[in-house]
Amino acid sequence: MMIAATSFVYALKALVAGSIFFVWVVRYQNIVEEFRVYGLPSWLRDLVGILKLSFALMLFSVDLKINILGSSGIAGLMLAALITHLRIKNPFYKMLPSMSLMIICGVITIISFQNL
Repeated sequence: MMIAATSFVYALKALVAGSIFFVWVVRYQNIVEEFRVYGLPSWLRDLVGILKLSFALMLFSVDLKINILGSSGIAGLMLAALITHLRIKNPFYKMLPSMSLMIICGVITIISFQNL
């Protein structure tokens, strides 16, 4: 049972890290445009990108405390993204990615806490 749970969490971590890498590296121009449309400063975009990529790397540390910092950090950033989407009244489908990553990172955080 423990091996299945460990594999499940590792798959979730890979999904989160892959998603963040894809959006913030491969499709970075979309992020630049999104922050511009939302009226957010470029320094904030750069800070969020650095934090997200750093937190994503933390998901693969052997230290569970660092895993928790990474997953809870991403969850917090996704909560901020969700609040931003709500404030500008984006349609639900635009909120779905941030909501999904927030929930997945919440699950990773909870399971990691249980394994401390």
